[in-house]
Amino acid sequence: MFKKVLIANRGEIAVRIIRTLREMGISPIVAYSQADINSLPLRLADKTVCIGPASASQSYLNTDAIIAAAEITGADAIHPGYGFLSENSDFAQACSDSGITFIGPSAETILKLGDKAGARRMAVQAGIPVTPGTDGCVTPENYELEAAKTGFPLMIKATAGGGGKGIRVVRDMASLKNELQIASAEAMYAFGNSDVYFEKYLENPRHIEMQFVRDSKGNTVTFPERDCSIQRRHQKLIEETPSSAVSEQLRNRLSRAAMKLADTAGYVGAGTVEFLLDREGGFWFMEVNTRLQVEHPVTEAVTGTDLVREQILAAAGEPLSIPAGSLAPHGHAIEFRINAEDPEEDFRPGAGTIQNLFLPGGPGVRTDTHLYTGYSLPVFYDSLIAKLIVHAADRGQAVNRAARALRELEITGIKTTVPFHMSIIQDSDFRSGHTHTGFAEAFIAGIKKNKKQDLTNN
Repeated sequence: MFKKVLIANRGEIAVRIIRTLREMGISPIVAYSQADINSLPLRLADKTVCIGPASASQSYLNTDAIIAAAEITGADAIHPGYGFLSENSDFAQACSDSGITFIGPSAETILKLGDKAGARRMAVQAGIPVTPGTDGCVTPENYELEAAKTGFPLMIKATAGGGGKGIRVVRDMASLKNELQIASAEAMYAFGNSDVYFEKYLENPRHIEMQFVRDSKGNTVTFPERDCSIQRRHQKLIEETPSSAVSEQLRNRLSRAAMKLADTAGYVGAGTVEFLLDREGGFWFMEVNTRLQVEHPVTEAVTGTDLVREQILAAAGEPLSIPAGSLAPHGHAIEFRINAEDPEEDFRPGAGTIQNLFLPGGPGVRTDTHLYTGYSLPVFYDSLIAKLIVHAADRGQAVNRAARALRELEITGIKTTVPFHMSIIQDSDFRSGHTHTGFAEAFIAGIKKNKKQDLTNN
């Protein structure tokens, strides 16, 4: 087992990884940028190494600096968290070439599955239905032809993407070129890779994903599905498990598809297969995330599994601590992503100093965050500042518990999305489980319309 692990990430996920490393008796080391010098992960780590200035391209995306930090501190392995270099095959290979274990799948596997276009081809080979789209990346020479083949509306998606970045919906040829340039630029900035591909855009489906973990012995475990349908601009806002739209029979079909794909790829580590689900129960493969997901805590809540621990065991060549097969959900869990954004100003990201922080507690309540009173939030990175996770015996109780916990949650000094979450869980369609990928956008549009009417009436 590893003695020291370098965490090449920041924020709440760095804190999350540190806690599991501590419980496993592994020394946590944190690589940080100059902008994060006062962050909570640095307080909790055994050692810290500055890897560059605030810009992600010069720090958290700087392979040479991160490898050097691991070598200087004597780290046995590197945990990439999510985002940044977590799905970068070149980084995984650089770790291997330096004799450092990358806590994630091999560079070869990331090339196969982490590249979204390549993953589609493998899904086809495995007999899993996929949405119509391009067979590989588009180029300046072929994008118009590929768009015509795919048909409108279509989605431009970053091959190295995640977190809703590098995604644009295009409804006609006239706007394609401009949207393609924007998506490519966003993908380059976020992931260091500007490659994109096209996928047919389905109106208002469910977004369902299957978590799996596979060890080097070939043992694969699949977990209950997560419903990530509530999104804004393709960025997930609320996730829950199990899904109100998935029957036990459908869950078994999704589980078999995820397991087959993991086995076909010879996967080692934790990953997630994402699907789109229509109202008739048909599903289509979207992509594989070859990393830990932001929403992994809901899976942990309904199965009692520490997914970071399983990641580490798999990377170390150890067998998983849970038996192979498909796990059933126990109760219902919901995660709310708390972002430093102002819902009143079209969710504009912001920064500032945390003046007061009160985190909710009680049965079935968990908060993952890197905030503390007096912490100054930097402006250079993703706006996610906390995740509120609730777990209860069923969905109705989980929603009521969430309402109570959100009411208790207090973060002052900055604008957050807490008021938005408090509004959305009171919605009758949300409470009845009638959600889809267009739900949040329609909900926001309804709020704006009502406010406009109120102003007109006054």
